[in-house]
Amino acid sequence: MVKLLGEGDFRYQVVEDWPKLPLGFVLGDVAGAVLDSKQRLFCYTRGPNPVVVLSKEGKLLDSWGHGVFGGTHGIGIGIDDTIFCTDVRNHVIHQFTPEGELIRTLGSPAGRFSGLPFNKPSHLAVSPTSGDVFVTDGYGNSRVHRFSPEGEFIESWGSVGTGVGQFVIPHNIVIDKDDYLYIADRENHRIQIFDSKGKHQATWPGVWRAAGLALGSDGTVYVAEMPPPVYILDAPGLGHAVSVFTKNGSLVARLGEETIGENAGEFSAPHGIAVDADGSLYVCEMPNFNMGSVWIEEANRLHKEGSTIRTIVKLIRI
Repeated sequence: MVKLLGEGDFRYQVVEDWPKLPLGFVLGDVAGAVLDSKQRLFCYTRGPNPVVVLSKEGKLLDSWGHGVFGGTHGIGIGIDDTIFCTDVRNHVIHQFTPEGELIRTLGSPAGRFSGLPFNKPSHLAVSPTSGDVFVTDGYGNSRVHRFSPEGEFIESWGSVGTGVGQFVIPHNIVIDKDDYLYIADRENHRIQIFDSKGKHQATWPGVWRAAGLALGSDGTVYVAEMPPPVYILDAPGLGHAVSVFTKNGSLVARLGEETIGENAGEFSAPHGIAVDADGSLYVCEMPNFNMGSVWIEEANRLHKEGSTIRTIVKLIRI
């Protein structure tokens, strides 16, 4: 039976058994993904193949990054299709060609909450107008850093807290065509919006553990919401979903069943999200890292021998 999610103009069909990977190829938790100009999907994983490149049909095209990263987390793409990857253990950002050749490394380890780049940088986005790189830094800083296209540091803003322009784990960032920055302020359960100089423009409150962000070509904002902590993991309808907003912050659809899981229409641990040129969504999940041992043991028990816990879901817009 075909499973549909959403409402109004935002209705989606769940694609089951996607991607189609070679026998024995392990994807692992998928922290995030981006699409290049050729509509190839670059998945940033915590499996044995850090960067996995897929076609829209789910065919394996390439994998690279072996032995490079200490801790994979956020992935971004430049206006020239170069790939940026944050390393939360080595406290740097690497820029690669689409084929995996290292171009440059940004930043260096800095003290926790020092305000200096970086301490566990979470994500980044590249301005479509200037090519400047904006980094959410992240788990140990609660800052946003700006770099030139050549990797030169320009400025920073933000601090830890719950006020305007403050963050508790700025987890993801996207930039629209007008150079407005949308930042997933995860543990404050909100989205904050800034101009490219760091001036606060708006706050969208009440977005549970906002983790992943993606922008549609029409300005639609897609938010992947993480599940609750393990001690309230069974709370119905709390997180483990995708919320769809207009660029002005109006919620127009919410995708995902109230129950948490791997069945069609359910999500476990959404962490990142990407949208392709057709409006299809790719929801990146990290259950092995976020769901706790009890849930993982039960999920593994229910799996057929040789199969693994699902870590990415494709939704086709209809």
